[in-house]
Parts: sequence; structure tokens; C-alpha cells
Amino acid sequence: MSNRSFVLAATVVGALALPIPGTLAETATKPQTENQTAGDVSMTNASKPATLKVPGATLYYEVQGSGPTLLIIPGGPQDAGVFAELAQRLADRYTVVTYDPRGNSRSSFDGEIRPLLMDQQADDAAALIEAVGSGPAYVFGTSGGAQIGLNLAARHPKLVQALVAHEPPSMMLMDDPSEAVAADKALYDTYVKDGVDAAMGMFFSMNGLEEAGDAAEAPPEFEMPPEEAETFARVSGNFEYWLAHGMLPLSLYTPDVMTLQTGNPKIVVAIGEASAGQPIEEMSLALTNKLGIAPTRFPGDHMGFGPQAAAFAEALHSSFAN
Repeated sequence: MSNRSFVLAATVVGALALPIPGTLAETATKPQTENQTAGDVSMTNASKPATLKVPGATLYYEVQGSGPTLLIIPGGPQDAGVFAELAQRLADRYTVVTYDPRGNSRSSFDGEIRPLLMDQQADDAAALIEAVGSGPAYVFGTSGGAQIGLNLAARHPKLVQALVAHEPPSMMLMDDPSEAVAADKALYDTYVKDGVDAAMGMFFSMNGLEEAGDAAEAPPEFEMPPEEAETFARVSGNFEYWLAHGMLPLSLYTPDVMTLQTGNPKIVVAIGEASAGQPIEEMSLALTNKLGIAPTRFPGDHMGFGPQAAAFAEALHSSFAN
């Protein structure tokens, strides 16, 4: 397995073929910003890290490039580091904002760890758009991040110019979601009974990722570039939060189809060309069917934005331009 494939396998857990988005409402107030930049770097060549204080947490985010704002919302236990190459390929056309969602990596709670709340996650995304400025943002969310993006578009439509929801696991819109719900509950029960390692092994097996699972159980046999090694370590550390506090509430989220059908903002549902016939395609198509729109095919599979970053960036730009 290549170093890129190894890192991607580790960093996308929770965002491959199982549902990752959430439930419950909690309204956030307008946040205060605390910019903590690391040096004077070129926006088009390197990201500028900063933090944003929001109710109950401090968000870590990175900004690079120039142009209209493009917010990238990670899925599952992912963080900003997973999108480094994609962000760089878009920075000549957008002010690209990537971040660690509340509960993941460098975004910390004030006090004790709390369950993931979908409305709260969307309010965090809205706060980032307002902090960066430059008017309504283009938004790209993948997997669970797509579900957060759908919540954001429904509840904060004036902040979203357009949303590309990449393979949202909207299983609750399926005609019969019972099998998918049962699979998630079985995964959670395995975590409670046997711990993180057993649950992650079950997850890899359920999604046909046995090779990735084997690779993630031991250090790679190559020297990983420092930034990728840091991303691997951070995201691996997010597995327990996802299993304990995020997976079940997130998997039961139902997008607000009635509000999203208004057409403002524009919604594009992207499905990877290589995802044909996979469970995630069925979940994503359930959303397009409810919205009455055709899916847009993107390069690669559920993780196309990583190994096919160049083609993926062009597809994303084309969707926004159109």
C-alpha cells in the first residue's frame, strides 16, 4: 500500500460507506475571533492557521488563497490536513478555508467532551464563514461533512452561495433504512463491548477495507512525510470520539428536504464514478430523489478528493461555476 493510500485509509474512517451525520438542535450565538497566525506566509502557497472561539469550543482552521470563500467540511473523524492537496489546487481561485470540526483533532471543547450535535456543527461552519468574510461562501462537504453542509444550507441559506454535497450518507431518506441503522448500532455495540480496535476492524470489514484495516493496525514500512504523519496521528486519535459520541446521533440525521427544495442556495449532489453500486451511492441517490435533481458524477470514489485531487478540484470548480 502506498503512503498516500495508507494515510487516506486511516483518515477517512467513518466517512467511507457508513452514515456519519447528526441530530439534535443547539443554536449558537455569534462568536468572537482569535486569530493566531503562524508567520507571514503567501496565501497562495501556504495555509495560515488560526483559531475561532465559538460557544462551548475553540475551532482550529486554516486559510489560503484568494477569491471568493470556499469552506471545506470534513467527514467523520477527518480534519483539515486530509484536504491539503485539494485546498492548494483551488487556492488560485478561492480563499479556501479548511478546519477541524468540533471534537476532532485541534478543535477543543471548553471543559468536558460532549456528543456531536448536528445543528451545533452547522452553526460552527456558519461562524467560520462569517469570520472569514467576503460574502456568501461556496461550500464543499464530503460524507458526514456533506450532511453538515446540508444542515448549514437549510438553516443559514444567506451564508451559502452553493453547496456541493459529496456522497452524503443520507440513509434516513432511503425507502427502508432499517438495515443501515442496524449496522451502525452493531458497530456501536462492538465498540462498547470490545473497544476501539475491535470496532474499527468491524468497520473495515463491513466496507470491504480489510487491506486498509491491516495497514492501520501497524506502523507503515516507509518513511511518511512529516505533514502526513501528523495527520495520521491526529485523525487516528479521533476514532474513539467518533465511535463513542458521534456515530449514532450522526447516522440518524435527516436533511430538511422541504427547505432545500427551494433552490436557494443551489445544491449539487456529487457521487464518485467509482462508487457505482456501492451502499454510499444508494444513500446519496436517496437525497437526489427527494430533491428532484440529477446527481453529478465526480472523479474517483468516496475518497476521490485525495488521490485524484487535480481532477476533483476541476470538477468542483466547474460545479460552482455552473
